[in-house]
Amino acid sequence: MNAENTLPSRTAEATTELSVQTRVAILFHRFGPYHHARLSAAGRLLSVWGVEACATEDIYRWNKVEGARAFARVTLTDHDSGDRAWRQEVRRKMRQTLGEIKPQAVVIPGWVSPDAVSALDWCVETKTPVVIMSESNVWDESRTLWKERVKRRLVHMCGAGLVGGTAQSEYLAQLGMPPERIFVGYDIVDNDHFMAKAADCRQRLPECRQALGLSRKYFLGSARFVGKKNLVRLLQAYARYRELAQNSEAWDLVLLGDGPLRDTLQRQLATAKLGEHVRLPGFKQYDELPAWYGCAEAFVHASTIEQWGLVVNEAMASGLPVLVSNRCGCAPDLVKDGVNGFTFDPLNVEAMASLMFKLSTANLELTTFGSASQKIIAQWGPDRFGTGLVQAVAKALSQPSVRHNALDVALLRFLLLR
Repeated sequence: MNAENTLPSRTAEATTELSVQTRVAILFHRFGPYHHARLSAAGRLLSVWGVEACATEDIYRWNKVEGARAFARVTLTDHDSGDRAWRQEVRRKMRQTLGEIKPQAVVIPGWVSPDAVSALDWCVETKTPVVIMSESNVWDESRTLWKERVKRRLVHMCGAGLVGGTAQSEYLAQLGMPPERIFVGYDIVDNDHFMAKAADCRQRLPECRQALGLSRKYFLGSARFVGKKNLVRLLQAYARYRELAQNSEAWDLVLLGDGPLRDTLQRQLATAKLGEHVRLPGFKQYDELPAWYGCAEAFVHASTIEQWGLVVNEAMASGLPVLVSNRCGCAPDLVKDGVNGFTFDPLNVEAMASLMFKLSTANLELTTFGSASQKIIAQWGPDRFGTGLVQAVAKALSQPSVRHNALDVALLRFLLLR
């Protein structure tokens, strides 16, 4: 277990009058750039300990973000191997870490991961208030009765919730969290990072496009190359779009990312003879992203399953019009049809193609759409995470202690044995 920027021990008792002395442990599976922005915002308001389960993993290939700004950092393990031995190590070190920090409240990421369940178990045992963070919504996955009952029991053990937005608030309330204990602000990015660097690239557009190896206008997408991102249909829609636009007037398409479907997508491009117009530059690190956004004309995100979709935040902060699947959890809050972009049914290839055609050929003021995106997303920056978290922690601390029954304890023990 590694600790960085260790804060001095606090002795203040838990109180709803929050201050920078209020000790809060905030858990994430792994700290990427987004998590640093959130923790730093919270750390300006509270005494924050950021606890990450692992330093590296195989799914998200971000470069390791070193250090900690405005918060203490604890890393439990070097790498998420995904096996039982790793989960047991996380559970043991989580209990040890929380016992050393003695937080007045603990903020956990959902109800599935071993770090979240381990922390919840410790909180039940020590009667420490819990805030649950969630970006799940009703439609993002198929639901089974027994799993929903398990989640309801786990949510019952928490004093408040911090969620992404409207759809996520509704789902957490459906799981039993009283609406007055649910606060918004979980799903944010560092808007300034994308806004400033994208604007700089836009001012030097020919030079920046040349540096990226691009010469024409393009739609941008960014996603892992996995089934739920719906990239096969997106390429079908793009091929249809080129027919509608009569090819020579069509924009290109750039898809950032990587994953197991890369070979499938490349074969699809070859069959459709789209290789000259679709680029797959691979996975790009955080500092590289604003240039790709800044040189694009519009952003498209076609997922069939998406709890939120932080890439939409990134694109909007970068000043782009957005085309977003109505299955994305962020759509109800971030996409205003005809104002900063449009939503669509991700299973409807023709509708997707028509919107691409409309955006690229109709008499639309794309700069006006892009400005609207930035105006909307300005309300969804790191400060919103910080204030939402403070409200949630204050609410959790104000709740009477929950009397947990034998069923609650047995459920946690069962989940810890997985």
